Amino acid sequence: MASTKEYRLLCLENPLLDIQAFGDEALLQKYGLKANDAILAEEKHKGIYEDLLNNYDAKLIAGGAAQNTARGAQYMLPPNSVVYLGGVGDDKYAAILHDAVKKAGLRVEYRVDPKEPTGRCGVVITGHNRSMCTDLAAANHYDLEHLKSPEVWKLVENAEAYYVGGYHFTVCPPAIQELCKQAAAGNKPFILSLSAPFICQFFKDPLDASAPYWDYVIGNETEAAAYAESHDIKTTDVKEIAKALANLPKENKQRKRVAIITQGTEPTIVAVQGEDKVQEYPVLELAKEEINDTNGAGDAFAGGFCAGIIEGKSLEESVAMGQWLARLSIKELGPSYPFPKQTYSKN
Repeated sequence: MASTKEYRLLCLENPLLDIQAFGDEALLQKYGLKANDAILAEEKHKGIYEDLLNNYDAKLIAGGAAQNTARGAQYMLPPNSVVYLGGVGDDKYAAILHDAVKKAGLRVEYRVDPKEPTGRCGVVITGHNRSMCTDLAAANHYDLEHLKSPEVWKLVENAEAYYVGGYHFTVCPPAIQELCKQAAAGNKPFILSLSAPFICQFFKDPLDASAPYWDYVIGNETEAAAYAESHDIKTTDVKEIAKALANLPKENKQRKRVAIITQGTEPTIVAVQGEDKVQEYPVLELAKEEINDTNGAGDAFAGGFCAGIIEGKSLEESVAMGQWLARLSIKELGPSYPFPKQTYSKN
């Protein structure tokens, strides 16, 4: 019987309004962007948001990687299972986010910044690639005070698992550390997404400070390669990188760390701390005509995987749930999930 406890999974990261559109090489070159990348916006990039809104057929989505994951987990879990934390502005874009997450059944506890606008992410889709350029704005001002406020901290204490998106290392590492310690103290799963290569490269110190607390760490092959390079792991073999991640020093000895590396259409790699054999879970093929947009597929995988962990499923089934939700997302435009809701069933 499913648990009736509310808000079992707590997620933290940077809520953004995704402004996404199909573009071309000329648009990427105009703003100095790569076809398949994720960067923080500099001044030279900030014209892209209005450009996408005014000159392209842009779709607006309640985004931010971990908010996509939180929506995905809630999509698969009973009502009132997931709560999400982050910072927004006091503007119309925050209202758009509230409407979108309400429709998804997701509870949010945003820190509202009276001075900064809601963060935006410009997403340029070219073929099956996407280039993400993020201006964090209010999302960049999340603070420990909000996390430790009585109403929010009660949600933290009541949660059964925690998921943090790696992009939050650019914002408030102390909040991540508080969730890490809470997870270890209560022997609750702490799940981290590496999120982007630049996190491993340029936010190495706060990432490493959290590493002993990871019970599950999720990344794709590009993020895994960036982690290996920045941490002097002298291999490009994805399986060996997964093993290295799994066997990093660990705080909570009651749980073995699990490292999960997704590889698009290639098998999902899973390494467990102390185990020599690395598992490979093939990805079911999706017909080319069914592929609409891969943006957010990794976030969707994490959402399905988190749902499996919350429901006490096996590691194998949790991976299958992640792959199932990623397949659904790929058929949609952007990090979205189809309505009416589809129900996961173990095949």
